[in-house]
Amino acid sequence: MNYDDIKLINNTAIHNFELFVDGQRAFIDYKMKGDKAYLIHTEVPTELQGRGVAEAIVKKAFEYIESHHLTLVPLCSYVQMYLGKHPEWNRILAH
Repeated sequence: MNYDDIKLINNTAIHNFELFVDGQRAFIDYKMKGDKAYLIHTEVPTELQGRGVAEAIVKKAFEYIESHHLTLVPLCSYVQMYLGKHPEWNRILAH
């Protein structure tokens, strides 16, 4: 599936990056500290699993982090796995 036309929502009130697909809400729970974005937990509703939604929301979150000149601290196991498959994103990792 291609989710390029679905906008990532930064819901700062509850510290979630959100993606709405077919009326369902997928999200990444995060915390910001200085210029670091700590991605804590990725959750995709059962109805959307297996459709590439988690991969899409992580990619969009990385794009957001990079475009806002932030660095990434990947605490979420899914985010860590995604980084393993896409080492080009190591450029945004916090040191």
